[in-house]
Amino acid sequence: MVDKDRVAGSAHQAKGKVKEVAGKVLGDKKMQGEGKAEKTGGKIQNFVGGIKDKLRGK
Repeated sequence: MVDKDRVAGSAHQAKGKVKEVAGKVLGDKKMQGEGKAEKTGGKIQNFVGGIKDKLRGK
């Protein structure tokens, strides 16, 4: 079983990507920036989860 941070991080990455693309399509710079930020936060959360998994030996 993988760490819950990895699962949540992947979900945030996907949600951020959708928001970023929607912002580009709609010409909404704010939404695009929010999407990029959420995607980056998801990557960090996923990375932290990976570290936790390694510490547990998984």
